[in-house]
Amino acid sequence: MPTAIWNKRIIAEAAENDVIVVEGNVYFPMQYVDQHYLRPSERQTVCGWKGTASYYDVVVDGQINPNAAWTYLQPKEAARQIAGLIAFWQGVHIVP
Repeated sequence: MPTAIWNKRIIAEAAENDVIVVEGNVYFPMQYVDQHYLRPSERQTVCGWKGTASYYDVVVDGQINPNAAWTYLQPKEAARQIAGLIAFWQGVHIVP
């Protein structure tokens, strides 16, 4: 069961068949992500084939991991399978 952990807290957890792996990143459906730990960020980046990514800070016990989660709310057609899913990086550990 893929699990996203940061600062000893489970940020997301889903069954293997509920996540999608793209370019080595595990994308969790929003319903499996604890929204309590996410705070919208102003950062956005653009991927040539996926589109525009919007970021979230991961906040646990007052500690902030800036821009440690992202989503493609309206991805390009080639990446439509990850629309609205959340992926993590910057020290957020994904445990299989």
